[in-house]
Amino acid sequence: MRGLITSRAELEASDERRESRRVGCTEVAQLGDRQRAQVSGVLRSVTLRARQNVPALEAELYDGSGSLRVVWLGQRRIAGIEPGRRARLEGFVCLQEGERTMFNPRYELSARAAE
Repeated sequence: MRGLITSRAELEASDERRESRRVGCTEVAQLGDRQRAQVSGVLRSVTLRARQNVPALEAELYDGSGSLRVVWLGQRRIAGIEPGRRARLEGFVCLQEGERTMFNPRYELSARAAE
């Protein structure tokens, strides 16, 4: 019955939030500026960008409550950091250009998210 009145995106978001809570992480929507946190979710996108002439690998982590921009400075590629991978990140969150952002977090990768 739940699937009949709820969109697929809403179901996926609910599943992501439940998984984040299950592993003891903070929901992205609850993160404030200048806060240390552990978050868990799926990497939606990964791109290479230059930040002030320094290579930077940027990713978007989605946990069902919102998205977090993740930036690894000085990196062009990190093995396993790719769209569709589930990741658990730990680091310091700040607001950068109005977006919740985590720079150079510690990370743990797990199996690819269900397609």
